[in-house]
Amino acid sequence: MLVLIFALLLVVTFGVVMLVLRPTKSEKNLQGRLESIERGADDQVVLEDTPDIVKRGNLSDIPLLEVMLRRLAPAKRLQNILSQADLDWSVGRVISGTIFLLVVVPFVTGFFIPNLVIQVIAGVVAASGIYIFIFAKRSMRFNRFNELLPEGIDLLTRALRAGHSINAAIEMVSREVPDPVGGEFRRTFEEQNFGLPMREAMTNLAERIPIADLQFLVTAILVQKETGGNLVEILEKTANVLRERLRLKGQLAIYTAQGRLTGWILAGMPFFIFIGMNILNPKYGRVLLDDPFGRQLIYTGLALMVVGGYIIRRIVDVKV
Repeated sequence: MLVLIFALLLVVTFGVVMLVLRPTKSEKNLQGRLESIERGADDQVVLEDTPDIVKRGNLSDIPLLEVMLRRLAPAKRLQNILSQADLDWSVGRVISGTIFLLVVVPFVTGFFIPNLVIQVIAGVVAASGIYIFIFAKRSMRFNRFNELLPEGIDLLTRALRAGHSINAAIEMVSREVPDPVGGEFRRTFEEQNFGLPMREAMTNLAERIPIADLQFLVTAILVQKETGGNLVEILEKTANVLRERLRLKGQLAIYTAQGRLTGWILAGMPFFIFIGMNILNPKYGRVLLDDPFGRQLIYTGLALMVVGGYIIRRIVDVKV
């Protein structure tokens, strides 16, 4: 039995590594272009799949799956979330990983806990880990953007005061401010260079980073472009407002730290106690798992924990 489990885990690990490390379609095209340049025949050899100047995001490397995902609104939404998290994963790869975990994890869990409901829950939890990671990385990137945005506005203000145009000021921000602010402003500047109107370029920036602080900046710039006024003064006031918001958020994080820590402790304590008791006495938890009434208590407890976690989060999540 142990040999079978080891072989299964070995195959699963090898499959996951091959799935993650395999080159994408764009990487293959880029490698083909580089090889043609090295051969000195770049002007004679034109690859069929050479990308054009229009940026296109593929939802999957598999053509049939690409066509199917293009018709689904949730797939496009997931693609936007991956872009906001600055992940180069495709939607097809995320869905494939989700299905893989939903199938393999319950199968492996069945060797240790012969209960169908617990196996399904284990598979759902494992598959949810992918999306938890995506949203956590997205949230971290948005927080980093909020921290660097006042610095970018200050640089934008100094450039305008020195006599530069708004486009030149955006380019300076893209070069001087670290990512993600610099990268997003660079993309906005490139869109304007390719002929996109100022309003559409700034609107795209606000859609790519849907946070309130950036909405203030985009609104201020677009209103000034249409109605006139002193843009430097508007940006200075906007930067002051954003800094006050960050300061207030920091104070709220300190005041609500105890509530958030309490929530994590209350959520994790039952699992740690159950695991510790079963390590000391492996037969201790079998009654709870084998008895139907015990399983009902487990399901009820998990449901109440979810409700309690939601209530605590609503209490400590103060909007600024």
